[in-house]
Amino acid sequence: MSRIKTPGWVADFQKFIMRGNVMDLAIGVVVGAAFTGIVNSAVKDMLTPILGCLTGGVDFSNIFITIKGPVKDTLAEAQKAGSVTINVGLFLNAVIQFLIIAFFVFWAMRLISKLHRKEEAKPVAPPAPSQEEILLTEIRDILAGRSSDK
Repeated sequence: MSRIKTPGWVADFQKFIMRGNVMDLAIGVVVGAAFTGIVNSAVKDMLTPILGCLTGGVDFSNIFITIKGPVKDTLAEAQKAGSVTINVGLFLNAVIQFLIIAFFVFWAMRLISKLHRKEEAKPVAPPAPSQEEILLTEIRDILAGRSSDK
């Protein structure tokens, strides 16, 4: 019964995958995907309605320039009619959403950093000396006392 020889690159690939930084990256991607859902919900469900109230419900999505084709009142109608448009409003919405997300992530990371610094700042009392250390200290002191008596 002959055994199939595994190519050398397979072992190299296994080493590469098991490196700490590759695993950290994989974990970061998974956590990032989960965090994206939280951030998107915070923006869509919490911040956007507030901004909508503050701006009087202005909807930028229907701000567009028709380059070619019939001019319509809404972007949906223009796209349905086959018009070629420059979607200025959708771009503005994307920029605004990016700024909101960046602001939200900034404050979330700042909060996490403060919590992390507080954990690090807690002083840790040194452990009490063991019986062996106490005994050795006493022996050292006795020997030092004999040396100074001479």
